[in-house]
Amino acid sequence: MQMRTIREARGITQTELAKLAKVSQPNISDVENGKVSPTVATASRLAKALNCTVDDLLGDAEQKPTG
Repeated sequence: MQMRTIREARGITQTELAKLAKVSQPNISDVENGKVSPTVATASRLAKALNCTVDDLLGDAEQKPTG
């Protein structure tokens, strides 16, 4: 999952992303640490907040994020 990489590249904290995507900060942490997978709806909100695609967000570490 590329969410942390994309988030950090955009200079956004977990708390800021949580507010933008309307999810809890602990949920952001759990997703970034691989403890949970986001629902389709949550992944869509996270991707929109990070200005990327869901594919970018969920891609593996070998893929380069776009944007």
